[in-house]
Amino acid sequence: MDERREAALPTSVAQLEARIGYVFTDTRLALRALSHSSLNSEKRFGRDELSEHNEQLEFLGDAVLGLIVSEYLLRSFPDLPEGQLSIHKSRIVSAAHLVSVAQSIDLGRCLQIGRGEELSGGRQKRALLADAVEAVLAAIYLDGGLEAARRFVEGIILTIPTAANDSTELRNFKALLQEVAQRRGLPQPVYQTVKSDGPEHAKTFTIEVLVGMEYREQAAGATKKEAGQLAARQLYERLVAAA
Repeated sequence: MDERREAALPTSVAQLEARIGYVFTDTRLALRALSHSSLNSEKRFGRDELSEHNEQLEFLGDAVLGLIVSEYLLRSFPDLPEGQLSIHKSRIVSAAHLVSVAQSIDLGRCLQIGRGEELSGGRQKRALLADAVEAVLAAIYLDGGLEAARRFVEGIILTIPTAANDSTELRNFKALLQEVAQRRGLPQPVYQTVKSDGPEHAKTFTIEVLVGMEYREQAAGATKKEAGQLAARQLYERLVAAA
């Protein structure tokens, strides 16, 4: 690393670069990705300054992550139906998985947060960590382009154990639920749409699956297929655990 750059580099950015294997051309993007809004509210005043925290980067990072993961899944599993691809994707982009990613690179130590947030354990807060991963991804995308962002996703986000490399996530849970119901002499699963929310271009569907009168589960998804598979999985795992 250039000595002048190293001397001027904030410690948090240097730590981030070392942990993710990416060197920023514009270190201001990295610092912004690491800056929580609580820092601004305590140290800065004026509307122009409020754009310097990472919330807008989280918004962009969410979109970039969805694109790269969708592309990866299509390349990796070309024969999977849309419903199973959606289930697979939802696990990878979930907040729970992003928290695991943040913990794997000790991202919490790199964050710039306000004193109040620090005292309340902000560096370990799951929502804050998941959002920071998306912000870092957006900063990499803006700094180095789509290929740099893809290397971060495939080199770090997809290497943490999750649905991406767990074959059980690729199973047809509707079929599995039907099989376990048959083995136990239970009625066949029945699926029904409970509700749909949101505008036509971004609806969320809630599906309920029932096995007789005793067993039922609900789940929401971007499509009825996705929601049905998620509900089937929940009820399947419940029946298996109760055996």
